Amino acid sequence: MTRAVVLAYHNVGARCLSTLLAHGIAIPLLLTHRDNPAENIWFDSVADLAARYDIPTITPDDPNTPEVMAQIAAAQPDFLFSFYYRHLLGPEVLALAPRGAYNLHGSLLPKYRGRVPVNWAVLHGERETGATLHEMVAKPDAGRIVAQFRVPILPDDTAFEVFNKLTVAAEITLDGALPGLVAGTAPHHIQNLTQGSYFGGRKPEDGRIDWSRSAEAIHNLIRAVAPPYPGAFFDLGGERLVVARSLRQPYRTTRPGGPGIYVDGQHILADCGEVGKGGVLRLLSLEYCGHARTSADFVARFGSGKIALQAPR
Repeated sequence: MTRAVVLAYHNVGARCLSTLLAHGIAIPLLLTHRDNPAENIWFDSVADLAARYDIPTITPDDPNTPEVMAQIAAAQPDFLFSFYYRHLLGPEVLALAPRGAYNLHGSLLPKYRGRVPVNWAVLHGERETGATLHEMVAKPDAGRIVAQFRVPILPDDTAFEVFNKLTVAAEITLDGALPGLVAGTAPHHIQNLTQGSYFGGRKPEDGRIDWSRSAEAIHNLIRAVAPPYPGAFFDLGGERLVVARSLRQPYRTTRPGGPGIYVDGQHILADCGEVGKGGVLRLLSLEYCGHARTSADFVARFGSGKIALQAPR
């Protein structure tokens, strides 16, 4: 029986662990993460799934220590699989799997190597992304590609909606590639790393809206960090306002006075960028003081006239 040590977290980790089990792969050891109490845990627990199947599980802060490496070696894996595991694995760990170490990445490699690839793809207005199963090497997300599965990004999709598509794409990718990996016949294609770039992690402060940018750019930011991520925001009248959803208004023109926010009937609208060029957004979901607000709420708090919005300092 084929044996694999699995390193996994998040929804993709849970679905791909289930896929390995469905293919009859023996899993003598699972590495995952302890949930961070400061993080919004909206995703499935890989640890709970492993417990259901009596899979031995550890949560090391560093998988590259001699103690953890000894546990991996004692499990005698044929393969290592990493599914949304957040720690980098050193060459010594990768070498513990004689038949190879493989990672499932949430982009169409070589594009969007590195951290939070779904959020970056949405932020940049990409119209497609996908899941990539690739060989792990010392350089992150740089190994040979075994399989990919593409999914569309619609113009108003949030990163959360795209991530849900990618969870299914990851399962499909792994399910299709596993028979070839086990049989030793799976193709391995070298990446052309010049066709993509590395991206780092994102912080909540990166969601601050710069209203001097175009409506398209701001709309993409709002989509990229919409809940359950921290959200796009701006400050007005001493309040922190979070824009959880927006819609471009291509048939409206900006009003005089530069970037600003105002109410038109039942709609909260924002003029973006340069007058006549930046475009108009409808703010479908606007929250402040911990609650979603209507256009009537906004008028009661801030007035009915257009309020100038300044670029971040």
